[in-house]
Amino acid sequence: MQRKKPITPFGWEIKRRLAELEMDQKTFCERYDIPPARLSNLINGSRKASKYRRQVSELLKLSSSAPYTPAAHNESLRTPAAAGTRR
Repeated sequence: MQRKKPITPFGWEIKRRLAELEMDQKTFCERYDIPPARLSNLINGSRKASKYRRQVSELLKLSSSAPYTPAAHNESLRTPAAAGTRR
């Protein structure tokens, strides 16, 4: 099954760190009172969620607290083959 939205680099950091802690997303959200939808937004980049981005970065001790930039995320998803097909 293909995902609707690809995972961002920050999302992969979240998933990697949760795996290291042997914790799933649901448990993490329940333990730290983070709405599961906001964690999902951070993982797939669909919303800025600045407040929760800072909180998750601090809790998981992630170095990537770079500001959310949807344009940069969308550009990273384009492949060279797809880049030439737009009109």
